[in-house]
Amino acid sequence: MAKRTDRQFTVLRQICEIIPPHLVPKLARAHGVDRKERDISSWSHVVLLLLAQLTHAIGLNDVCDSAAYHSGKLRCIRGAKPCSRNGFSHANRTRDAGMARALFYGVLEHLTKLTCGFGGRTYAGMPRRFKRVIHVLDATTIQLVANCLDWAQHRRRKAAAKLHLSLDLQNFLPVIAVVTSAAQHEVRHAARLCAKLKAGEIALFDKAFIDFQFLWSLTEGGIFFVTRCKENMRYRVVNKRLRKPEGNILRDDEILLTHANARAHYPKRLRLVTALVEVEGRGLVEMRFLTNHFQWAASSIVELYKRRWSIEAFFKQIKQTLKLGNFLGHNENAIQWQIWTALLVYILLRFLAWCSQWPHSFIRLFTLLRALLWDGRDILPLLKNCGTAGGMPKLLRVPTQAYLPGFT
Repeated sequence: MAKRTDRQFTVLRQICEIIPPHLVPKLARAHGVDRKERDISSWSHVVLLLLAQLTHAIGLNDVCDSAAYHSGKLRCIRGAKPCSRNGFSHANRTRDAGMARALFYGVLEHLTKLTCGFGGRTYAGMPRRFKRVIHVLDATTIQLVANCLDWAQHRRRKAAAKLHLSLDLQNFLPVIAVVTSAAQHEVRHAARLCAKLKAGEIALFDKAFIDFQFLWSLTEGGIFFVTRCKENMRYRVVNKRLRKPEGNILRDDEILLTHANARAHYPKRLRLVTALVEVEGRGLVEMRFLTNHFQWAASSIVELYKRRWSIEAFFKQIKQTLKLGNFLGHNENAIQWQIWTALLVYILLRFLAWCSQWPHSFIRLFTLLRALLWDGRDILPLLKNCGTAGGMPKLLRVPTQAYLPGFT
C-alpha cells in the first residue's frame, strides 16, 4: 500500500508540480496574459483547467466549488487560488490560447530532456524490422453544440472542432497538434504536421493528405511516406516489379503521373503496390498503396500502412478518458484552452506511468488518480503496487468449507 504523505501534499499537487515552475509565468509574459490577470493568476488558471480535466467536471460551478472547498490544499500548489465562476469563464474566453499550446510543447520538451528513457520505444505495435522513426498523421473531429458555436459550423445543424495530429509511433506521444474548425481540410495542415520530420524518417497517412506538391516536399526532404492511392489518380506504369501475384500482393509497379498539374508537382516515379488486406467485418479487400521508397518489400509497405490505425486507437483513448465530450465554454478560445489542456494531462499522466512502470491501461491510470485527487498519497509507490497480489491468499478454516454441498 502506498504511504500517506502530508495531507497538503495531494495527488493533484504532485501532478501539477511536474510542470517546471518557471514555465507558466514565462509563457504568460510572452503571450500578454500577465497583463489580463485580475481575480485569477495564470498559474491558478492552468491548475483549475487541469482540475477540470482530472475530475471530468460537468460545468464551471463544479470546478470552482471543488477548488473553493479544498482551497487550503489548492494554495499549497505553488500558491494557486480558487476563483469565481465568472472569473474562470472570463479567463477562458479572453486569454490567448496560444499560451496553452506553448505550455503543451514546453512540458513535452522538458520531460523528454529530463529523462532520456521517456519518449523511447514503448509502443508494442511498432514493427520490429523498422529502426527508423515512424510518424502517423491524421485528424479527428470533436462534436460541439451547433446553436452557439458559429465559428465551428460544420454542417447545417452540426458544429465541430478538428484536432490534427502527428503521432510518434515509437513512444505513442503526440509531436505536433493543430486545433481548427472541422471545415478545414487535413491537407491544409499537412506541411505543418511534418515540420519536425527529419531525413530518413517515415510518415504514414490516409488519402485525405494526398497533395502531390506536399508529397514532393517530403521526397525532397528525404522523408519516406506510405499512403493510400485515390481512385481517380491518373498514371502510367513504367516498370512492373512483380510478374505474377505472390500471396496477398497482386501488383508492384513503378508509375509516373500523367495529369499535367500532378506531373508538374511530382515529376519523378512513385511506387504503387496493390494487395489484398484483411479488413474486420469485410474479409479480404483489395487496396492500393502509394510510396516513394523502392527498396522495401511490398509486404513491408502493406504492414507499415496497417500501423496507421494506431492513431485511431490514440484518438479513441483520449476521447474516452479525457474531457473532450463537453466543454466549459462556447467560444473558440475557451475550447482551444480545454483541448490543449487535455493533451497536457495526457503527457503528464504518461510521464507518471513511465516513472512508476505502470503495467495497466491508461484508462485505469486516469480513474485511479481521479479517485484520489485530493488525498495525500505518494503517487509512485501507489502506482507501482496497484493491482499486484501480496502473496497467496489464506484459506479460512471453518467447518462450512470442509465439505461440498450435497456430499457427506
